[in-house]
Order: sequence, then C-alpha cells, then structure tokens
Amino acid sequence: MRDTPRPQGTVDGLRPGPPQLQPGRALAHTTGARGSGSPHRSDSRPPQTPRGARRSGQNGRLGTTPPVPGRPTFLPVLSLFLLGLPAALFALITWQVFADGPLLRVDERISRALLHPDRFSELLADLGGVQVAVPVLVAVLAYAARRGRATGADRWWAAPVVAAAAMVLVPVFVVPLKALTARHGTPVMPPGVGYYPSGHTATAAVAYGSAVLVLLPRLRTRRARRTAVAVCAVLVLGVSYGLVRRGYHWPLDVVASWCLGAVLLSPLWLLVGRNPRRPSRGPAPSRTGPGRTDATDSRVDRPEER
Repeated sequence: MRDTPRPQGTVDGLRPGPPQLQPGRALAHTTGARGSGSPHRSDSRPPQTPRGARRSGQNGRLGTTPPVPGRPTFLPVLSLFLLGLPAALFALITWQVFADGPLLRVDERISRALLHPDRFSELLADLGGVQVAVPVLVAVLAYAARRGRATGADRWWAAPVVAAAAMVLVPVFVVPLKALTARHGTPVMPPGVGYYPSGHTATAAVAYGSAVLVLLPRLRTRRARRTAVAVCAVLVLGVSYGLVRRGYHWPLDVVASWCLGAVLLSPLWLLVGRNPRRPSRGPAPSRTGPGRTDATDSRVDRPEER
C-alpha cells in the first residue's frame, strides 16, 4: 500500500510539530501573533528576551538612536566669540587709555559715583590678591591631578597644566601693559602710574575661573556645577566692586582685566568642553551582545518552550 502524506492539522487545529514558516505570512502579521508564521513563537505571548521587547525609535525602526560622541557643532562659533569679542574689547579700551580718549571721561564719572573707601571694600579687593587666589588654585589643581591619576583618566594632567599656564601668563601680560600705558590712579591713591589693567582682577578671574573649570567635570550634579560657577562669578564681581569702591582702580581697569581673563581662560574652557566627563545620574542600562550575559536574558527560548 502506498504511503500518503499525512496532514499537519488535527481536528482541534493544533500542530503536533514546530510551526512552519509560510511565504508571505511573516509580513502580513505582527511578530508573535497567532498564525503569524514566526519560527520563534507559536502563541501571542511576548518574547522573553530584551531584544524582542525593544520599542520603536525614529521612523518606526526598532531600537533607539545611540548618542554619537563628538565635538558639538556650536563649539567653533562659541570659541570664536570667547576669543574675538573680549580681545576686541580689550584692544579698544587699551587704545582709549593710550590716546586719552572719550571713554576715560565716562570712566572718571562712574568712578566718582562709586568711590567710597571703607573696610568692607578693602576686604573684597584682598580676595583678588596673589596670597589668596593662587593658593586656592594650587589646592584645586593638586586635587584634580590626584583624582585623575588615581582613576586612570586619559590625559589627566592636561587641564591642570593648561590652568597653571594661564595663571603664569597673567603677570606676563599685566606688568608690561602697566609700564606702557602709565595710567595714573584715582584721586584717593598716592601720585603714581601703572594702574592699567587691574592685576587683582585678572588674578581673581584666572585663578577662580580655572579652579571652577577644572572641577566642573568632577561635579556629579547640575546643581553643583551651577553653584560652582555662581560662586566664581560672585568672587570675581566682589573683587572688582571692592577695587573700584575702595579707589584702587578705575572701572575701565577692571573691565579690561575681565577681557584679558576671558582670553586666557578660553583654551582651558575649550579643553574641558571637548572632553567632558559627566557622571551618569543612574545605573547604565544593561546591554547584551555576543559573549555577554544579563539577568534579564537568563531565560532563553528552549526547544521545549517553543
């Protein structure tokens, strides 16, 4: 008697063997639905592996778009702004001081309105001295270098070296300019020249600014980073206000030192912005791949479970 092929279906519609993939059925039904023709599951239960449970991303595709590391597109424009605008303003103020231009008349009027020597303004001005600002910067650089070396960070020495170089460049620019401009002091200062630009303001801006820029990648929260930037701004503005109110410097001396400090800090800012190291706010999501195991992937589709 000739053997005839036995049909796969039964009276109850159950299939005794594994489901067979039929042409045209996989695209007509969703994966995992009953009768979809999927070779992996024969019922409507969701798959047990994280790969099958991924949500659709852009354009309806599975998975999410991974972050692409790289330099932000706005960084060249911002770097040009940081270098160009302060440098141009510094050149303008210096030219006005050399030529005894009209800005000096406005500067003198503002100084007369703000001038009021007292003990508080003198204390504020002292915060920009080398005896206060430089030790703060040295302590921060030592801490950052020690932490970077202990954690094995790549080029851990780069930011401390650039910050120290910026601090060294402050007297390199300030001392010759004081001698070249030979600007006289305010009415409350003894007769003499060499008040432009303000050395205390430049020291405070570079020292406190470098300390904050070095610490920013190591601060864990956004609130901590904002607090550090705010403290730096308050210190620099406090020193500037104290110098003008006490009569140690004219307002333009202080503004010119702000511009000089911004130019000297721009290389460090670009270095920190190019290699940010921001800690994650929570545990990183687990990823599975070839040769990796995960707790959520402990259950696999065994033949008896299909």
